[in-house]
Amino acid sequence: MNKFERRGFLTGTAGAAGLVMLGGLAVPARAAGPLTVGVLIPGSKSDKGWMESGYDGLQAAEKKLGAKITVKYIENVKFGDMEQVLVALAGKNELVIGVGGQTQASVFKVAPRFPKVKFAIIGGNADPKKPANVSGYDVRQAEIGFVAGAAAAMLSKTGAVSYVGGLEIPAIKNTGTEFGNGARYVNPKIKYIENYTGDFDDVAKAKEATLAAISQGADVHYHILNLGLRGMEQAAREKGTHVIGSYTDRCGTDPLYVAYSITGVGYQVEYAIEQAAAGTWKPEFKPFGLAMGPKSSDMVICKGTPEQKAKLEEIKKDLLSGKIKVLDA
Repeated sequence: MNKFERRGFLTGTAGAAGLVMLGGLAVPARAAGPLTVGVLIPGSKSDKGWMESGYDGLQAAEKKLGAKITVKYIENVKFGDMEQVLVALAGKNELVIGVGGQTQASVFKVAPRFPKVKFAIIGGNADPKKPANVSGYDVRQAEIGFVAGAAAAMLSKTGAVSYVGGLEIPAIKNTGTEFGNGARYVNPKIKYIENYTGDFDDVAKAKEATLAAISQGADVHYHILNLGLRGMEQAAREKGTHVIGSYTDRCGTDPLYVAYSITGVGYQVEYAIEQAAAGTWKPEFKPFGLAMGPKSSDMVICKGTPEQKAKLEEIKKDLLSGKIKVLDA
């Protein structure tokens, strides 16, 4: 797997991107050989969250498919640079993946210029304006957020739990709403504190929001943050509270974390690559979530009791059956 540094990549490909746009906007017909994949990771691949899960999916696909694919990625791409990066990636690859719903607007602009290139958006939503060569995969964060809220209520000793989100957009808001609903499902009297920092990567604001929740009694915290998670960790360590992690099960690696929700960002990256390599990729909108199995979505309490585990299984079953209904992303 090859990595591009953002600054050098943008500088080195600006002219090439312009030439691609003037030159017909199409990748040559599929030749025998490895599938070429270009991946845009908006944040840091070491954020312990969404972006790292996406990167893990790249590694898993490489390990499984070996010489059948070649993967290049670029991380830490600002919103204003996404269109340029996508154009350059599309000029050299057969499959381009945007790891995050924040890439969707740029993908929708670029994809029609490259009709022979396949595009996949991890965290994309159902949109009637979706170009014909784009797939969108919905991680169903609100669904697993409900289960995380239930776990938080079981684990809280103070009867108060909190959630910190980055941008206050529908997918992030809906997850917070359902986290609160899940907590109340287990304990109707629980206190729920919800905050948004306006930035997935702002460490100081995330710490401030977590400390504010702790001052109101919260002792278990959940999040949709990227590098901002560092701030939540700092606050929780200082005050002796705990965090429910997101995206990947890393139980046993850090006592600060008492549980993890599995939101298969990496699983979806791997899915997109495998489908393209097998020739079965479709330009579709596909919801994942609990219905796609534990690699796609799950909830793990690190030292859960049999009673806690049974309750979580019951809740997941009721979500799948529709007995419990939650908001969409």
